[in-house]
Amino acid sequence: MNRLCLDCQTEIKGRADKKFCDDQCRNNYNNKRKSEDGEAIRKINQILNKNRRLLKEEQAKGNYKVKKEALAKKGFDFDYHTHYYLSEAGDVYVFCYEYGYMFSQNDDVVLLKK
Repeated sequence: MNRLCLDCQTEIKGRADKKFCDDQCRNNYNNKRKSEDGEAIRKINQILNKNRRLLKEEQAKGNYKVKKEALAKKGFDFDYHTHYYLSEAGDVYVFCYEYGYMFSQNDDVVLLKK
C-alpha cells in the first residue's frame, strides 16, 4: 500500500504513521490550512480593532456623546461588535472589547468604557 505526502503527493517511505515526506511539506500543508481559515478571522478582527480605536479616540477627546453619522464617516462599522451589556436601568450597550456605545435620541451615540 503506497502512502502519499499530504502536501506534494509523492510516495512516503518510513514509519507507517508518517503523513509528510519532509518538514518543508509539513510546514507548507499547515500554513495553507491556517491561511484559508484565518483570512476571514483577520478581516473581522481588523474591523473590530478599528471600531474600538474610533470609540477610544472619541472618549479621549472628552466626548461622551457623538452623532452616529460622524462615527460612520470615520469608518465605524455598526454591524461588528464583541458583545452586549444590559445595564440595571435596562439600557442595552453594544461593545467593541472594553469600549461601548448605546443609541439615544436624535441619532446620538452615548459612549461608555467598562
